[in-house]
Amino acid sequence: MICKEVMRKLEERWNPSYALEWDNVGLLVGREEKEIKKIFTALDATEETIAQALEFGADLLITHHPMIFSPVKKVTSADFIGRRLITMIQADLCYYAMHTNFDVKGMAQLNQECLGLTDCEVLEETAPGEGIGRVGALEGTMDLKQFAGKVRNDFEIPDVRMYGDPAAIIHRVAVSSGSGKSMIRGAIEKGADVIVTGDVDYHSAIDAVAQGIAVIDAGHYGTEYGTGNYVSGACGRHCQSASSVPGGVVAAERSGEDGT
Repeated sequence: MICKEVMRKLEERWNPSYALEWDNVGLLVGREEKEIKKIFTALDATEETIAQALEFGADLLITHHPMIFSPVKKVTSADFIGRRLITMIQADLCYYAMHTNFDVKGMAQLNQECLGLTDCEVLEETAPGEGIGRVGALEGTMDLKQFAGKVRNDFEIPDVRMYGDPAAIIHRVAVSSGSGKSMIRGAIEKGADVIVTGDVDYHSAIDAVAQGIAVIDAGHYGTEYGTGNYVSGACGRHCQSASSVPGGVVAAERSGEDGT
């Protein structure tokens, strides 16, 4: 497969049109006509991630968070973004990002399923019937302390931050991956007992509690790190003869068949 064919497969499922207007998604580095045999997926395009991708012999790196947000005025080795761009270009490594379009069409569903929520609705609508986050119900009820343990176990992370009365009864749950303190107001309006998100500062958390909603801060990474494995699996299913490889890597063999 060539890069633009991989892009077409990705965009059939996570179309860039679902990205928020401030976002920067799509092919950020590389050639659309490059032959893609191996794909490496990750949350961020750090120098360590890029090195791992190259070590695996990847032709394409796919991340959730775009490495490039602000305009790049120069590309030199003196700047950390410049160093990454130089490394990618010298290695002929294509780089593709899908951020809020994946939040809308993938991440919200992942979080919903991870927590076992039912009867869900979109937390913040960004397109008709689509949007960021979910609000849904637990199968039963539990207290906030028990729910914090559930979040820790379901997301497979070492700890969470809990704000609210540990004995408060939890049934209706809002979840918004990444940095979601801006979603607190919407969660309150939709009647959630708790919101699960990341990057919530102390004052925003205690203000939320004062308005009647508990907060579980599972971390930006904690609520999104599953992206790599999920996208890796999707590439394996949809990028022709691709097969999943441990560590978020996909080996894509050339095939003449349509791999839908």
